[in-house]
Amino acid sequence: MEGMEWVAVVAGLVLAEYLYFSVRTGLARGRYEVPAPAMAGHPVFERTYRVQANTLEQLIVFLPALWLFAYYVSAPVASVLGLAFLVGRALYARGYVRDPARRGPGFLIGSVATAILLLGGLVGALLGAL
Repeated sequence: MEGMEWVAVVAGLVLAEYLYFSVRTGLARGRYEVPAPAMAGHPVFERTYRVQANTLEQLIVFLPALWLFAYYVSAPVASVLGLAFLVGRALYARGYVRDPARRGPGFLIGSVATAILLLGGLVGALLGAL
């Protein structure tokens, strides 16, 4: 299947972004003196942690949707939508940590990309099954 390598690259980049968010959470825990296993404390730590947790929640749907769309519809288009998700998550993280009210645009970009991937992948699979 043409272009699946790019889908793998995008998936790897998204996972690397998640690891980056995880490291930032650990650093914020130390910087703002929030001892483990506490999940509350300094507001910047809490926002940093929410970015990590919300991204993990999004990955549960995004990654399978990415591969479904790539396989049943188009790998190149899946790659572009995956990059949109990646950028959306970066904007979400940046906005949320600074001011939670600014998380909306990034969240919207990532959510729309995921919705297109999921719906497209499902329709493609259904059409292939018929």
